[in-house]
Amino acid sequence: MALITLGINHRTAPVEIRERVAFTPERMAEAFKELRLATGTTEAAILSTCNRTELYLAGDDDCAPAILRWLAGFHQMPVADLESAIYLHRDGEAVRHMMRVAAGLDSMVLGEPQILGQLKDAYALAREHGASGTFLTRLFEHTFSVAKRVRTETAIGENPVSVAYAAVSMANHIFSDMANNRALLIGAGKTIELVARHLSDAGVSEFVVANRTLEKAQALADQYGGRGIVLSEIPQYLRDVDIVISSTASPLPILGKGAVERALKKRKHRPYFMVDIAVPRDIEPEVARLDDVYLYTVDDLRQVIEENLRSREGAAREAEHLIMAGTQDFLSQIRALDAVSTLKQYRERAELLRDVEVSKAIKALGNGGDPETILRSLARGLTNKLIHQPSVQVRKATADGRPEVTEWLRELHQLESLDPQDAPHTLEKL
Repeated sequence: MALITLGINHRTAPVEIRERVAFTPERMAEAFKELRLATGTTEAAILSTCNRTELYLAGDDDCAPAILRWLAGFHQMPVADLESAIYLHRDGEAVRHMMRVAAGLDSMVLGEPQILGQLKDAYALAREHGASGTFLTRLFEHTFSVAKRVRTETAIGENPVSVAYAAVSMANHIFSDMANNRALLIGAGKTIELVARHLSDAGVSEFVVANRTLEKAQALADQYGGRGIVLSEIPQYLRDVDIVISSTASPLPILGKGAVERALKKRKHRPYFMVDIAVPRDIEPEVARLDDVYLYTVDDLRQVIEENLRSREGAAREAEHLIMAGTQDFLSQIRALDAVSTLKQYRERAELLRDVEVSKAIKALGNGGDPETILRSLARGLTNKLIHQPSVQVRKATADGRPEVTEWLRELHQLESLDPQDAPHTLEKL
């Protein structure tokens, strides 16, 4: 069985492409239902974040073209639009890639911890939809174990470097004293929770949290003495905030140019700082054209992020060694499992041949046959049947120009170390 990873990320595709292939929660059930059927794979998992969309599949080695066609078709876009942006990893490279993703080594923010939780969510979703079998289950669980080692044995996550941290750092460049600013946070997921924590640490004390469900919005707002609202109430509060940071899973923009224009008229040229972390985008791109609005997307955060990465580069090199070892360990486990399966079949066949010969011997004894003659016949018959098929295949392989099969047979039975003169003594020991 081959392991295949096909995806796009922040390095291979701009946000305009990434948002087109993002999977919304509402369509996940449909995606899992179609994916394996359309590609002929037996197991599948889908990771979809603001910075990457990746498909992890176990199946035939030649199914990659079908996977690409399905991904493009599912999102109603031409295959040509994806071909230059996708990457494809197989088997060992696919295992290593997943471990690097889990450890944060493939993230825009080196070592960021959120991706591990997102990968765990992707695994849970695959299991929920019955798409993750034995192979992917082993891979995900081994990956999580390696990522945990990276976190505990290196300094990859010591300094607070994340998209959320970068967004707040940029806000510091716009506002000299953030204690005087109010923030509107759109969404109530893990990224927004992290944004709220960093804003609070930076001095912001007034928060409005907008979310599709009021309960989740208020729960997050309560942690910082703020107010929770539903998305439809955003225009009412927009004029009184200075910082807007959004990260939801909405398939359509939540904040439009018109709403921002109306709020600007009442602000007397006080600037807005906005960061749209979502993919697909939550804030209409046209908002960036308005005066007194500083709108950034996740791609715009690169420079800030890169300035905060230097302290993690040494830890990343240590992490790469752990991941390489983890990859080899997993591949060794899979090879061992394949050997166990083959050996089980080999033993079952030998036991079947044995039972046939034993049954013949018991029947002969019941008919009054000579015990010694019957035992010798049993041994001869069992030996002939055990070595017949291997003998046929060795002769065929040698005739086909594959002499290594003969060498494998000698290695398996240690024939090089067996001197014919020592055979009687060897048999005595047996």
